[in-house]
Amino acid sequence: MPLVVASEIAKTYGMRPVLRGVSLGVDRGEFVAVLGANGAGKTTFLRILSTLSRPDSGRLHLGGVDAVEHPARARAIVGYVSHQPLLYPDLTAAENLWFYAQLYGVAGGNRGETQGRIDAALRKANLSARAGEPTKAFSRGMLQRLAIARALLHDPGVVLLDEPYTGLDQVSARGLSELLLELAGAGRALIMTTHDISRGLDGVTRAVMIRGGKMAAELPGPVTPDRVAQLFEKQ
Repeated sequence: MPLVVASEIAKTYGMRPVLRGVSLGVDRGEFVAVLGANGAGKTTFLRILSTLSRPDSGRLHLGGVDAVEHPARARAIVGYVSHQPLLYPDLTAAENLWFYAQLYGVAGGNRGETQGRIDAALRKANLSARAGEPTKAFSRGMLQRLAIARALLHDPGVVLLDEPYTGLDQVSARGLSELLLELAGAGRALIMTTHDISRGLDGVTRAVMIRGGKMAAELPGPVTPDRVAQLFEKQ
């Protein structure tokens, strides 16, 4: 079974249907871009995949766990990076990761192993030298790298990213692309929402498009800006 299996996911807010039966399967090593205009339902779909929002109907399995019936168990499989970094500005980078490590129950509470995980996460994010600084002094790119480090502390098999390139300069965007390529190469399943097709498609193995709350199209690899632009033109 693929790591992510979403079947006929539907969600309505008030009288407005946001998702109308969206289905998606993603396996290990796949990096899937979920495309669509603002308001198409991309973020809502990602929040449901992360178990932060419950679908009105449909089924969702993460790593073989029924995420609708057992969201807490499924959440342990997922790392989620949202629009907001979800970091405490007055805490240092290391303190933020320590807080989330306790929240996730990383390493069963073993302090030495937990600290080792935090040190490794900071190195991977290229933030070891800034570990003792409060995050309110960090640039947008640094915050994004630290948010990804936070999401990976518990070694999830599924990584979800909601518009991760928003607000990044070229250097930060290039660094993020390199990190995402490394994650996909490590056998995780990556799902990223984006409406910016000019960057962030490096390493994407497949793209799908949500339009009007429905799965409107699918684009197999290679996924390039030109092919994605053609896909948008056809819709």
